[in-house]
Amino acid sequence: MPIDATQPYDDQNIFAKILRGEIPSKKVFEDTHALAFHDINPQAPHHILVIPRGAYVSWDDFSARGSEAEIAGFVRAVGQVAREAGFVEPGYRLLANTGMDAHQEVPHLHVHIFAGKPLGPMLTR
Repeated sequence: MPIDATQPYDDQNIFAKILRGEIPSKKVFEDTHALAFHDINPQAPHHILVIPRGAYVSWDDFSARGSEAEIAGFVRAVGQVAREAGFVEPGYRLLANTGMDAHQEVPHLHVHIFAGKPLGPMLTR
């Protein structure tokens, strides 16, 4: 069910629980700014989620409140995960949903990395 990204951060969301170690994940990357792990419901042959360690609801929230170090560290982590997974060639897609119309399902900023097949156009009319 899509969430309203304008609401306050809910520290009981699934990604907050993964960050606290309450729910296991298949980690592929971890540093002081980000955690990356395989999606449990992959939408492509390779589907990795990257989340910041801070309590941010959405990209909008993160870009407004995150420190320069957090933002730079998170963006670099996304790139590092894609490079280390070998996605740069032949290519990959990044997706960050924000709010109801984008069908954001977890109230914690996350970037999806999709790879492993031709993904086609983003939207059809």
